[in-house]
Amino acid sequence: MTRLSVNINKAATLRNARGGNNPNVIQFAKDCERFGAEGITVHPRPDERHIRKKDLFLLKNVINTEFNIEGFPSKDFVEMVLKVKPNQVTLVPDPPDALTSNFGWDIIKNSTFLKEIICEFHVKGIRTSIFIEPIKKMILAAKEINTDRVELYTESYANKFSKNKEKAIKPFIESAELAHRIDLEINAGHDLNLQNLKFFASNIYKLKEVSIGHALICDALYFGLENTIQMYKRNLV
Repeated sequence: MTRLSVNINKAATLRNARGGNNPNVIQFAKDCERFGAEGITVHPRPDERHIRKKDLFLLKNVINTEFNIEGFPSKDFVEMVLKVKPNQVTLVPDPPDALTSNFGWDIIKNSTFLKEIICEFHVKGIRTSIFIEPIKKMILAAKEINTDRVELYTESYANKFSKNKEKAIKPFIESAELAHRIDLEINAGHDLNLQNLKFFASNIYKLKEVSIGHALICDALYFGLENTIQMYKRNLV
């Protein structure tokens, strides 16, 4: 069964909008777990516009499932992750001022840089995942840099889903099949929602984890957090 990791950045954005501690992001993460989430994801940025550095250490102490930290591997980010020691770190190529992640790594171009950083995380026992688009040569390149997993960037799938879902998912199926042939595990994320998640998860062989934040938090405004998490999990069976 594919694990659901809830990205709680939007809860932190709401907290920061008014100052104070409402909603309590640490309690929010604990409640996500209590309601069925099998992981918590955060994507800290240098300006701390949502998740803050101090949140990471507090979250590390309370998360009982799996803690995944996403981010661009700047020197500060790498040092922070090595101190926190999450279960997984997902490396994304977007610059610090990006609104959201919107493209995958060119692993071939950045292979030496990424391989050295992955080695640092492995020394501390941290699983690594590389955010990439469903391109076969990037799958092969990911294996060469010794990452444990790749996270398939699913925006193109989500954008094309309503027009032709079979065509939209084809490159992801092919990428996942290649990954499994070379013993590389698969995660996925970006714009997955209640409309397109079930078809994606049922077609991607041995999909380990999906990371979902924006859509899930938006749905929770209507359906409630506990009910929403269960709705997403039912799409992963």
